[in-house]
Amino acid sequence: MLSTKAGKVVSTEVQFDMETKLNLITKHAIEDKSFKFTSLAHLLNETSLTECFYMLNRNRAPGIDDVTYEEYGLYLNTNIQKLVKRMKAGKYYPQPVRRAYIPKGEGKLRPLGIPSLEDKIVQMGITRILNAIFDPNFLDCSYGFREGRSCHQALKQIDNTIMVKPVNHVIDADIRGFFDNVEHEWLMKMLEQKIADKNLLRIIGRFLKAGVMEEGKLRATEKGAPQGQVSGKVTLNANQ
Repeated sequence: MLSTKAGKVVSTEVQFDMETKLNLITKHAIEDKSFKFTSLAHLLNETSLTECFYMLNRNRAPGIDDVTYEEYGLYLNTNIQKLVKRMKAGKYYPQPVRRAYIPKGEGKLRPLGIPSLEDKIVQMGITRILNAIFDPNFLDCSYGFREGRSCHQALKQIDNTIMVKPVNHVIDADIRGFFDNVEHEWLMKMLEQKIADKNLLRIIGRFLKAGVMEEGKLRATEKGAPQGQVSGKVTLNANQ
């Protein structure tokens, strides 16, 4: 049986199988908050990564290798097979992200990191796994970078709270340059609270250290996580 969405054809059996595994991960995360997951990297297999390819936005800009969604998709099965083979052999290394800037307001620019298409596929796979582990234990009032939640929903919740509860103060706070200053060591320690799979942790660590390509020059990334990446949708916060 096949499910077709916007021209994408994905086996419903494949979707069900992956969703079942992710749901089991979520179940463990909820029932035992001290549970550590020791086997996760195997979920980044040919079947799930093919599904991740179809989940990507095909209209996004390419990375430093200039490979587009359509070009990668022409030989999708072969490309995914080679990708998984490299991952199993420990030879998969994400490419540096391409630096781009978008207006931020007040004349300022927000730096974005644009990964290669293949790296986006892996990031999507990792994102699904991390969401299954961490998202269930976030507080319900947490809206930042969570799937299915938006700024509009957060504002609506704030409005409802102000209207029905005794509120004396509203505090607006922001962490300046958060993504530019994420400490890799501490981020990995946070992941290790729930994840003991060294293979998956190694891949995540390589993403953090992949570097940034700007104006033809490669800049090492000793700290920070470029905004704009698929895996940037997963935010580890103190709500657990």
